Amino acid sequence: MFQLASLTDVTWQMSGEVVLTTLVGGTGTVFGPIVGAATIVSMQNYLSGFGEWVLVIQGVIFVTVVLLFRRGIVGEISPLRTGVGRPSVETN
Repeated sequence: MFQLASLTDVTWQMSGEVVLTTLVGGTGTVFGPIVGAATIVSMQNYLSGFGEWVLVIQGVIFVTVVLLFRRGIVGEISPLRTGVGRPSVETN
């Protein structure tokens, strides 16, 4: 199940994919890179029928996420879950 990776297995494409998953999921959180990795792997599996166009589609989605969701997916969702930005209800 688990295998060791040697230095010949690690290429610049792999390190670029790690950066991609981290930025898509969100930096500064524990779950950001996990969500980003799940998103990228799911997207690769779902779009595998498009052949080489998968990389182009991934690039477009990556640019869109970076421009629209500056904090990544988790960074944009977490304030909504915790209630940051909601009007406070004061009880007197």
